[in-house]
Order: sequence, then C-alpha cells, then structure tokens
Amino acid sequence: MNRAQLLKKLLPGFIPLFVFIAADEIWGTKIGLLVAIGVGIAEMLWIAVKEKRFEKFVLFDTLLLLVLGGVSILLENDIFFKLKPGLIELILVAILAISAFSKINVIGLMGQRYIKDVTFDDAQIQQMRHSIKVLFFIFLGHTILVFYSAFYMSKEAWAFISGGLFYIIFGVYFLYEFVRQRMKQKKMQQSLENEEWVPLVDENGKVTGQAPRSNVHDGSKLLHPVVHLHVLNKNGAILLQKRPQHKLIQPGKWDTAVGGHITAGETIEQALKKEAFEEIGLKYFSAKLQKVYKWESEVESELIYLFTTYNTKGIGIQSDEVDELKFWTKNQVAKNIGEDVFTPNFEHEFKLLKEMGILLP
Repeated sequence: MNRAQLLKKLLPGFIPLFVFIAADEIWGTKIGLLVAIGVGIAEMLWIAVKEKRFEKFVLFDTLLLLVLGGVSILLENDIFFKLKPGLIELILVAILAISAFSKINVIGLMGQRYIKDVTFDDAQIQQMRHSIKVLFFIFLGHTILVFYSAFYMSKEAWAFISGGLFYIIFGVYFLYEFVRQRMKQKKMQQSLENEEWVPLVDENGKVTGQAPRSNVHDGSKLLHPVVHLHVLNKNGAILLQKRPQHKLIQPGKWDTAVGGHITAGETIEQALKKEAFEEIGLKYFSAKLQKVYKWESEVESELIYLFTTYNTKGIGIQSDEVDELKFWTKNQVAKNIGEDVFTPNFEHEFKLLKEMGILLP
C-alpha cells in the first residue's frame, strides 16, 4: 500500500470530526455534535450499501466523538472534546510506529483487506516501510500540535489545526511526492534513452525485440546475444583477462579474453571487432566461429557466439574494464579449475574447447 492508498483508507474516519467543527461554528456544540454523529452513521450506512463492508474506523471515530463530546457537555468543559482528534491520531501514531519500526507490519496486514490479490517484492516492502515512517512523523507532529492547541490556543486556532491544517500538511506532502516521482520517472526515462540497447533473440538467434542493457542483467532472463573470443598462441596457451573488482558480476576472476554484448542494429562480426579492439587492442585478426550455445546465470540469459583466433599482434589492455592480461597453459588452467579462480562461464568454455580438440596438449 503506497502513501496515497494509506491516506485514502484513513481519511473517511475523520469526516465526522470535520463536520462537527463546521456545525459547531454555525449552531453550537450540542447541535454540532448531533449533526456530526448523524453524518458518521450515514457514512457507515453508505459504505455498507455501496462497498458491502463495515467501516470500523468510522464507527470508532463516531463513538469517540460521542463519548468525548458527551463528557464535555456534561462537565461544561470543552477540553475533553478538544483532545478527541489528538487521541485518535495518537492511536494511529502507535499503529504506524509498530508498522514502521518493528517486524509486525500492521498497515500491510490492513492493506490486504483492500488489495488481496496484490503481492509485494522486497523492494516494494522496503518502500512501504519508508512511506509508513514518513506518515508516522507527520501524524506525530500534527498530534503534538493538536494537544498543544487544545490547552494553550484559542478555539478557532484549535479548529484550524485539527481540521484545515491536517489537509494542508498532507496536500503539501503529496504534492511534493507527486513532483518527486515525476522527476524520478523523467530521469529514468532519460537514462533509458541514453542507455545502450541490445537485441533480444530466441534460441536460434532470431531477433524478437530489444531492451536496455540494464534490463537484461536484472534477473529477467531476457535472452540476448553476446560474442566471446578466445585468443590462442602458437604454443596452445590461452589468453585470459582478469575482471576488475568494481565489476558487479564475478569481480576479480579470470575470464575469456574478449566478451561483450551485441548492440541493437549491430552485426555479430561488427560486435566482435569492436569488443576485441576495446578490450585487448586486437585490431587485425581473423576469427572462426566454433559454437553457439545458451548460457544462463542467476542474473542473465545469453546466447553466446564463441570464436577463436590465433592472431596476437598488438594485444594490450585498452580500458579499465580489464585489470590484467596473461597467457595460461592448458595445464595451468586445469590445475585451477574449481578453485574460484575463473568465472564459471570460462570454465564451461574451457571444457568445450578441449572437447572440440581446439586446445593443444
């Protein structure tokens, strides 16, 4: 439940109070109290007929209004009645505090009553708790103002703080949230427009669409094509690159010499040449496609075009995406398989290269 939904569920219970404040100014406390109670009963009946449910919060608010208003009239002291909105908010503050700062999300449980078919992921739950915390501090601040105005301010000031100010505070807050969300969406849209897009393919390599690069690495498992190039020297050693520590995926591990995405509108050959030059400085080379296979990890699903080349002229680190380059013999690789030295994908491809007889003894 977001902030707007939460406020929407809580506001109906305050209607009798706001009606009393207006009626009290026109007809006095006794008549104002009767009008407000009548509105509360009418509101409950309307909800029962239209929405087929019983609104407990409106009932609670109306009964509390009746009790405190009755005590105020009998004792001829309106302090009891003035404290009424503060007492209601104090209960809400307690509920919000429990939901925001403990493991029991009372508001979330209440929300299931209205949105039963909706489930929340971890990020949405965290956002909900953040929203509840914000509402807690808003309600707490307003409650303190209500109590202060009941004892130390005029009746007119109390009426404004208990009623009008409540709407003003939330109006300003939700306007701020609306503007912030719109700016956030605009920023995300601009980011997507400037982001590299990659093609989406089926297992036969046929293009079925395209998506921003970030979307194919978020666990959605959208199948997208990539190129891998294994560089072998005349002695049969294989060139590997060490991934930098700032990489989100497999940081600090040794990996295939060249690996990169195919950009939307780019051919496989164009992508291979671009990645080879950008990563290891390899410019003039011939490569052979050895295999096309699907690779799936926890965060992505790739259709890999595996190439090999024996051209090594001009090789050198070209960007901060590569920490180190080194030729490994077949035996050196074999001794470190399963030791968390290499990426799982490289270990898989090393096995493929051996099975195809490409790696020399």
